[in-house]
Amino acid sequence: MKHRALVILLILACALSRSARADEPSQKEYVIITGGCSLYEWEKFKKEPHDHWWANFVHATRVRLDQIRAQYGPDAKITWLVYRTAYEKRSIQEGRDLISMIESVRDAEHLNLVWFTKQSELIDYLNYGQDRNQVKIADLEYFGHSNKACWLFDYSCEIDSASKCWLHDSELGQIKRVDFAHGAFCKSWGCHTGEEMSSYWHTATGTRMWGAIGRTDYSNDDQVVLSTPGGHWVD
Repeated sequence: MKHRALVILLILACALSRSARADEPSQKEYVIITGGCSLYEWEKFKKEPHDHWWANFVHATRVRLDQIRAQYGPDAKITWLVYRTAYEKRSIQEGRDLISMIESVRDAEHLNLVWFTKQSELIDYLNYGQDRNQVKIADLEYFGHSNKACWLFDYSCEIDSASKCWLHDSELGQIKRVDFAHGAFCKSWGCHTGEEMSSYWHTATGTRMWGAIGRTDYSNDDQVVLSTPGGHWVD
């Protein structure tokens, strides 16, 4: 009888193990969101103008993409969401095709590039761009302008010192909690996110998001740094 009971327990254990594996996502996705740069026509008269270089956020993104690829390997599923309108407008100012230059990063990094022009397109990708029963977001990071309550995708691109396209912390509930893998890493590399938006993110999505207390600076070639005295990262 003891032998028979042991066999039954082993069968049940194997069945539970197979069930647990069936519930696990078969793939993880690493998502990087890049906001747009400002236009010099709005910034040139300011004491501290933004975005002297059009590729502030693109370069920082590229550095992070290299790190993710090195850490997770050539087959890692990486998606890069970029706010297209700002780079189309800045292309006119620069006198060169920035869209093609960004697409060359896609080709070099072997990733999935998804352009968006409004907030709803970004949210739709996070929720429905992949089968979220099977492909969970394991890493989500944002490079771009922000304040404590918003990611500002087109800051000073269409209106001086303002934005017409953003993601506000009151809208985060539109992102489905099931999109994320357990223990997903999330970080906003923009200014001030840790002062409010990070806590709203956690409430809405169930994942924690690292954000800055204070301002961030993209002028360093190797990494985004905190530029406010006493600034620090919180989640």
